[in-house]
Amino acid sequence: MLNLKLRIFMSTSLVLRTITSSLLIAGTCIGGGMLALPLASAPGGFIPSVSLMAVVWFAMTATGLCLVEIGSWMKKEDIHFVTMASTILGKWGKWLVWVVFAFISYASLAAYAGGCGGYIAKGWSTLFGGEISKAHGVLLFVLLATPFLIGPRHILGKANDTIFALMIIAYFVIISKGLPSIRMDYLLRESWKDAPLAIPLLITAFSCQMIIPGLHAFLHNHKTALRSAVILGMTIAFVVYALWQLVVFGSVPLTGEGGLSQAIALDEQATYCLEQITHSAVIPVAASFFGLFALVTSFFGIGMGLYDFLSDGLHIPKKGRGLLYLSVLVLFPSVFFAIYCERIFLTALDMSGGFGDTILNGMIPIAMLWVGSKTIAPKKLRLTLFHYAFLTVLFLLYLAAFAHETHLRIISPESAFDNRASGIEG
Repeated sequence: MLNLKLRIFMSTSLVLRTITSSLLIAGTCIGGGMLALPLASAPGGFIPSVSLMAVVWFAMTATGLCLVEIGSWMKKEDIHFVTMASTILGKWGKWLVWVVFAFISYASLAAYAGGCGGYIAKGWSTLFGGEISKAHGVLLFVLLATPFLIGPRHILGKANDTIFALMIIAYFVIISKGLPSIRMDYLLRESWKDAPLAIPLLITAFSCQMIIPGLHAFLHNHKTALRSAVILGMTIAFVVYALWQLVVFGSVPLTGEGGLSQAIALDEQATYCLEQITHSAVIPVAASFFGLFALVTSFFGIGMGLYDFLSDGLHIPKKGRGLLYLSVLVLFPSVFFAIYCERIFLTALDMSGGFGDTILNGMIPIAMLWVGSKTIAPKKLRLTLFHYAFLTVLFLLYLAAFAHETHLRIISPESAFDNRASGIEG
C-alpha cells in the first residue's frame, strides 16, 4: 500500500511538473511581440500567415525535441548548450553557441526588462499619482523578479503558472471584444508571395529551445515527460497565436480608418486597430496587462535559461556563492543594457529571428543530433535513414529562412520594404 501511494504521488508530481514545464515553454514563446504579429503578417493575409505559422511551429517543435533527445544521451542531468555543443561538435560548436546564446539572451532580457520597466513606471503614476523614471521601473522590476530566478525551480514554475493564467485572462478579454466583428471577406484576403515577410518574427515567436536543456533536471531526466512538455507548450503558443490572427484579420480591414496599414504607419500595435473598430475602452487596458504579463513570463524563461547556460559554461554551481556570481552575470548586464542601450538591443533583437534564432534554435540542434547519433548515442537509439532524410529537409528549411533574412536585411532591404508596402496597398 505504501509503495502504491508513493507511485501515485510520484506520478502526480511528474504530471504537475510536466504541465509547469509546458507553461514555462509557452510563456517563453509568447512575448509582448505577439501583439505586433498581425502587423508583420498583414501583407500576406490570414490563410497564408497561419499556414506559414504552422510550418514554423512544426520546425521549431522538431528542434525542441532534438534537444530532448540529445539531453537524454548526456551522462549528467544538469547540463546545457555549452556541454552539448562541445561534446558533440567540438570547439567550433562550443564557441558558436557561446556567442549566439549570449547575444540572444542579453538582448532579450534587456528588451523584456525595459518593457516591464515602462509598464511599471506608467502603473506607478496611475496608482500613486507621482512619477518615476523608466530606469527606476526597470530596477524595481528586476528586484521583484530576482527572488524567483534564484529560488527553487518549482517556485519559479508556480509564479510563472500564475502569471501565465493572468495573461490568458487578459488575452481572452481582448479576443472576446473582437470575435463579434469577424467578417469572412477579410479572412479570405490573401497574398502568398508576401507571407514570407513574417518569417523572422514567426521564428522568434516559437523560440523556447534555450530553456529546454534546463528542464531535464526539473523533470528528473524523464524523456517522455519532457517531450510532452515541449509539444504541449509549443501547441499552446500556436493556438494562442492562431486565434489572435483570426480575430485581428477577421475584424480589422487592411486599409482605411483603423486598418492594419494605419497602425503600421502610426507605429501602433494591433490592439489599436481593434479599439478603433470595436470602440471598446477595455481593450487598451487589457492589452497593457497582457503585454506586461507576457514580458514577465518571457523574462522568467530566458532568465532561467541564461542562469543554466552560464552555470554549465563557466562551471559555476547554482548554490551558495555560485548563485550570487551567476546573478551578477545575468542581471547586471541586463539592467545596464535595458537602461542605457535599450534601442540598440531592440534593433538587435529584431534581427535575431532570422539570424540568431535560426542558427541557435534551428541549425545547431539538428547538427548536434546528426553528429551525436553517430558518436555518443547508444546504439539502440541511433538514427535511421528516414531520420537523416527528415533532418536534411528540416535543416534546409532553416537554411532557407536564414537566406531569406539575409536578403531582407542585407542584400535588398529597400525591396523588402517596397514589397511590404505594395502588399498592404494591394
